[in-house]
Amino acid sequence: MRERLCSKVTCAREAVTTLTYDYGDKMAVVGPLGGANDPHAHDLCAIHTDRMSMPQGWTVVRHETLRV
Repeated sequence: MRERLCSKVTCAREAVTTLTYDYGDKMAVVGPLGGANDPHAHDLCAIHTDRMSMPQGWTVVRHETLRV
């Protein structure tokens, strides 16, 4: 399987999360790397996931995986 890279321009790190937007509700959702490469989603590396910011008034929902 081919490694998926961060969607940020010039970033060559491996993607670890997937970011999607709901523009109508002003919401961004970040979760584990999606199973499929969706053209409407953005894959991010750990650094860009941590640095991510949204416009004022937007809600960010973070889905974490359970670790046993």
